[in-house]
Amino acid sequence: MIYIPGLLLALATFWFALSGETSPLFLMLGVLSVLLTLWLVARLKIIDRDSSPYHRAPNMLLYCGWLLVEIVKANAAVIRRIIGPSHAIDPVMVNVTTTARTDLGRALFANSITLTPGTVTVDVDGDKLKVHALVRETSAATSFAPMDRKAASAADGGKS
Repeated sequence: MIYIPGLLLALATFWFALSGETSPLFLMLGVLSVLLTLWLVARLKIIDRDSSPYHRAPNMLLYCGWLLVEIVKANAAVIRRIIGPSHAIDPVMVNVTTTARTDLGRALFANSITLTPGTVTVDVDGDKLKVHALVRETSAATSFAPMDRKAASAADGGKS
């Protein structure tokens, strides 16, 4: 029941953002639809920490900001490798182990690797990820540790 207020706020905001209606009839219908949804969710007992992820929002926003900076840095590094005089691309497959405890944490880490230029997550098997990287010397399994810690912290909670 502790997650109901967060869900109430999220549903009401989402409804208003999509409808934009301010007439009394539409506002009343919006309130009724949000209350009906909350009643169904409570009756079905399907709301818990995982289905109400609003507690993760501050950590996720911080992580997204950090990831954007990493993406820009990786873009610059890949461009230097491609345009540079030596074209120093030496692809490699790296096995990386994640510390994320949940599926969300593992998915966030795998997708963050794929979003970062020069790396692609090829396979995920439990806490093991197979990553294709363009540059061998900067792609040791330990070089993914900061991203792993931050993704696990954002998704699973805790400190980064």
